Amino acid sequence: MTAASTTHRNRRPPLGATPTASTPRWLVAVARCDRALSSWFIGAGFFFAPLLIILDPWPFAVAVAWVAISLSGLWLGLLGAFMAAGLARVLRAGDVIPDEFWSGLLDYRRP
Repeated sequence: MTAASTTHRNRRPPLGATPTASTPRWLVAVARCDRALSSWFIGAGFFFAPLLIILDPWPFAVAVAWVAISLSGLWLGLLGAFMAAGLARVLRAGDVIPDEFWSGLLDYRRP
């Protein structure tokens, strides 16, 4: 294993870099946003039911909470659709996104 592969494996990919020539530039941003919003959405889900119980005396506040969680879910779904479209473009070109890119995107450090 070379020093270059070790350092690349332990850091995130550069912001403007794409893993293959056929990868759309926006796919990297969509993947990062999807990862961040997914983790936020799961974490917020644990607090949503208690929040609704606290806000129960105020119907308008309950409606605002439902709208916020609904819009977040809709945005997460749109990010998923964009990611599927971008990955389909890469596969249609016959390229494969390397594992190092995905592990860097997830900030996963192998031992």
